[in-house]
Amino acid sequence: MRAPSGSPTPALTVKAGLEGGLLGGVVIWIYEAVVWVGVQHMMPLAGIARNATGLVFGKAFQEALGSLAYLLGIAIHFGFALVWGVLFAVAWPGLRRRGWEASLAGLLLAPVLWVVMHVAIAIAGHEHPDYLDPAVIIGGIFSHIFYSVPMALWIRRRMA
Repeated sequence: MRAPSGSPTPALTVKAGLEGGLLGGVVIWIYEAVVWVGVQHMMPLAGIARNATGLVFGKAFQEALGSLAYLLGIAIHFGFALVWGVLFAVAWPGLRRRGWEASLAGLLLAPVLWVVMHVAIAIAGHEHPDYLDPAVIIGGIFSHIFYSVPMALWIRRRMA
C-alpha cells in the first residue's frame, strides 16, 4: 500500500506501527519473564501483567483492584506499546531517507522510551523504583531495547 509518491499510505503506517508495537510489547514481556522472574527473581511471573498498574497508580491501588489489576496492567502496557509503535512508524520513512538503520534507531529509542515513560510514572505516582539506582537504569534501558529493536525491525520490514 503505497501512495502515488511512493511513500507508505497512512493505513499501512498505522497497521505496521500497531503490529510492531504489539510485537515489541510481547518481546519485552518475554525478556522480563526470563530475566526479571527467572534470573533475578524480582517478581513472580504473574506479576508482570499487573506491574504497570502498580507503577502508575501505586501498590496499594494495585492490591485493592485484585484481579482487575492484571487487566488494567495489560491495557496500560499494550496501550503504550501500540502508541509508541505507531509513532515510530510515522517517523520511520524520514529516518530511512536519512540513511538510518532500523536496529540503530531502535537501540537509540530504547533509552528515550525508558526516560519518557519513567518520568511520566514519577509524575503520576509517588511509588516507583529508585530511578537514580544504576541497576534500575541499566536494567530498565536494557529491557526497553527488547521492545524497541524488534518493533523497529518489524516496522522497517512491513513498510519496505
